[in-house]
Amino acid sequence: MIDGYLRRLGIEGRPEATYETLVDLHHRHLDTLPYENLSIMLAAIGATGMPDAVDPAETLERVAAGRNAGYCFHNNGVFSLALAELGFDVVRRTGQMLEATGASGTLDHLALEIRGLPTAANPGGRWVVDVGYGDGFRDPLPLVEGHFRQSGFVYRLARVGESGWTFHHDPHGSFNGSFVRGSVTQEEIETSHVRLSTPPDGDFTRKLVVQRRDASGAETIRSIRHARSGEGAFERELRDFEQWRTALAGIGLSFQGIEDDALRELHKRQAAEYDEWLLTR
Repeated sequence: MIDGYLRRLGIEGRPEATYETLVDLHHRHLDTLPYENLSIMLAAIGATGMPDAVDPAETLERVAAGRNAGYCFHNNGVFSLALAELGFDVVRRTGQMLEATGASGTLDHLALEIRGLPTAANPGGRWVVDVGYGDGFRDPLPLVEGHFRQSGFVYRLARVGESGWTFHHDPHGSFNGSFVRGSVTQEEIETSHVRLSTPPDGDFTRKLVVQRRDASGAETIRSIRHARSGEGAFERELRDFEQWRTALAGIGLSFQGIEDDALRELHKRQAAEYDEWLLTR
C-alpha cells in the first residue's frame, strides 16, 4: 500500500523500523511534499469542487500518483499511515495551535508521537515527528523537556507527559507553537477539516500558503510574497504569474491535474488580496 509513497520519496523496498529510518523518512518527506492549501484555495474561488479529503489512504494514493499532499492533516496523516505500516509505534495526538492568549481551543493540528525507539541520547524512546508544520523542525525531537537546536533554529518542548506536550517554535517561525493533549480520531480530523476548509470563515480559505523546511532553513510563498528564513534569507514579491508559478514548483508544488486558467485566476486574486494587506500595514 505504501510502496508508491516510498518511491515518491526515492526509496525502493521497505526499510526497517529504526531510529535511522525515522530520521531519513522525516527528511525525505519534508524535501518532497510541501505543506500547502492549494486544493482548498482552488475550491474557495470556485475553480474546482471540494478540497482534497484528509483520509490518509486517499492522500497516499494522491501522493503516489505525483500529486500534492496538503496541509497538516494530510501530511501527518499520510506520514502516520506509512510509519505504522512499516512497523513503527505511532500515536496520533490532538493539536491546538498556540496563539497570543494561549491554545486555540479547537482541533487545528494533527500531532504525532513515536514510541519504542530508544537511543543513547533518548533512552525513553519517545519522539515527536511532524511533517505538517510547514516551517517546523527538521529532525525528530526527543520527547523530553528542553531546548533543541537545529541549523540555527531553537525549539522547546515543555509540559511533557504521558498524553501530550507543548511545542514552542523558534522566534523566526511562522507560528508560536502547539499544545498537544490526548488522542484523536479520524472522524474528529475530518470534522475539523470541513470547518477549516469551508468558505467564508475557514482559516485556510483566504490565502495561499506553501512552505517547505529544508536542511538549512524554510521557504514560504504566502499569497504572492516569497520569503526564506535561515541560510540565504530573502523576501520578494511575485507579481508576474510565470515567476509565481515557477517559484511554487521550486518549493515542490505539483500542478498535475490543475488547469492553467485556474492558477491564473488564483494568482490574480492573491495579488489583489496582498495589495489590500499592504494598505493595512
